[in-house]
Amino acid sequence: MTTFRKTIAGFLACIASGALLVACVTVPDSDRKALRFLPDGQMNALGENAFKDILSKEKISSDPKLNEMVTRIGRRIADASGAKFKWEFKVIDNPKMVNAFCLPGGKVAVYTGILPVAQNEAALAAIMGHEVAHATARHGAERMSQAIAMQTGMVAADVALRDSKSRLPILAALGLGAQFGALLPYSRLHETEADTIGLKYMAKAGYDPAEAPELWVRMGKKSGGAPPEFMSTHPNPVNRTKALRDEIPKVMGYYNASQKQPSTPIQI
Repeated sequence: MTTFRKTIAGFLACIASGALLVACVTVPDSDRKALRFLPDGQMNALGENAFKDILSKEKISSDPKLNEMVTRIGRRIADASGAKFKWEFKVIDNPKMVNAFCLPGGKVAVYTGILPVAQNEAALAAIMGHEVAHATARHGAERMSQAIAMQTGMVAADVALRDSKSRLPILAALGLGAQFGALLPYSRLHETEADTIGLKYMAKAGYDPAEAPELWVRMGKKSGGAPPEFMSTHPNPVNRTKALRDEIPKVMGYYNASQKQPSTPIQI
């Protein structure tokens, strides 16, 4: 192994070892061990401030039916999660934005552009279940903790290589390794985990989990020329659809025991 490769391997080993030493929290509903430095109170405050800032710059929908639908579905999903956040649900009037998000502390927004892709309330519940799962799994805190760990490692490498003629190319390679070897896959892990947890939440809330993979069939058609999966923060829609279909039998018990909700078509 070359000195260059040994340096990269050593750097990544240090990052991995440090992560294992502090990976002392367990993600609810998945039992995965996670790296998390930042407390809930700090993250929730950041989420609340960011939510206010975003909403101040967006056009909030005044459609009472859309607001009622999103709030009603969101409340059912939040109740199914059992998380005691200060939940807020908003509809942002932007038909070109096919998106939804949930910030730490339970601040959820749905853009009107995603509603035609959802088509019905059960599929919208799949979207909101996924977003709520990001909050309950504390993915925001985990991502920030990971970024802190990576930045610390890069600073340490910079100091260690200060007198090396190969300093700049090695640091550039380390940056790429962190991006494609850790940060992006970690984000895809979060997306897949949110899909799985969100499927459980929607089933417990009474929404047919079979609508979740069908949603991603439509999303795949909508996304068209998506980047290769290894360069994307989200799983490939085809892979996502298959994974969700594989998970459905695991959540049917929750759905069968729930107060079932109709898959009412969304009127826009």
